[in-house]
Amino acid sequence: MYGHMNNNSLYEIFDNGGVRIALIGVLAILALFLLAETITTAANFGRPSAPATDTITVQGDGQATLAPDVARVSFTVENTSATVAEAQIATTKQTNAALDFVKGQGVADKDVKTLSYNISPQYSYPNPCQSGMLCPDYNRVPKITGYQVSQTIQVTMRDLSAVGELLGGLGKLEVQNVNGPAFALDDSTEGYSAARADAIDKAKEQAKRLATQLGIRLGKIVNFSESSGGYPYPMMYGLGGASESKAATPNVPVGENTYSASVSITYEIR
Repeated sequence: MYGHMNNNSLYEIFDNGGVRIALIGVLAILALFLLAETITTAANFGRPSAPATDTITVQGDGQATLAPDVARVSFTVENTSATVAEAQIATTKQTNAALDFVKGQGVADKDVKTLSYNISPQYSYPNPCQSGMLCPDYNRVPKITGYQVSQTIQVTMRDLSAVGELLGGLGKLEVQNVNGPAFALDDSTEGYSAARADAIDKAKEQAKRLATQLGIRLGKIVNFSESSGGYPYPMMYGLGGASESKAATPNVPVGENTYSASVSITYEIR
């Protein structure tokens, strides 16, 4: 009923213009599909993989104890007088004498700075009238009786053996509110870096022990965080304004400062 299709018939079909166009269209669609797949694969290549779901987190606390290389001392000069100008003159004269002494100890200009300079009015307050008593009608408004001028200086000492002599000399000059010395590293990052390295080593050791105990293998590190401890509490030496003209030179031990750091490390486990 149906005749056998010979090669000539196939040639006639493909020779038909409509068939050729349809075939070309199918091939074009297939080529576009393959191209899209290739682009998608290339775009995904190199992207970070999904966050690891099997992880273990360890923590480490580290410390580093280092000898300080600077000492910071601050002191205040203050004077009160009837006028601002008079108080400023007195404070400036005393401050200059203190600065001359400080520089005589070999302290460089870059290691001396003013922390504050204040001018404050001084008041007198009327005696309060006690309850239930008949008091005269007087002016209850506070009155200005004078002015106080103060200047606070900070000194950074690099010769730690001269700190005691500095404190004794400031006492002889009768400056007020001597605070310090605060012994420290001039570059505190050295102490914190050493403490961080110690914390990381301890965290890694803990991770190895846990991996052995749990029967797991550690993969790559997927998260890290750290926190540094507060600055070591400085040893303080206070002089509340010397009352004697001859102040003894104090013996001030330097000691060491301990820096601390904590880290948290998360490993991928296999």
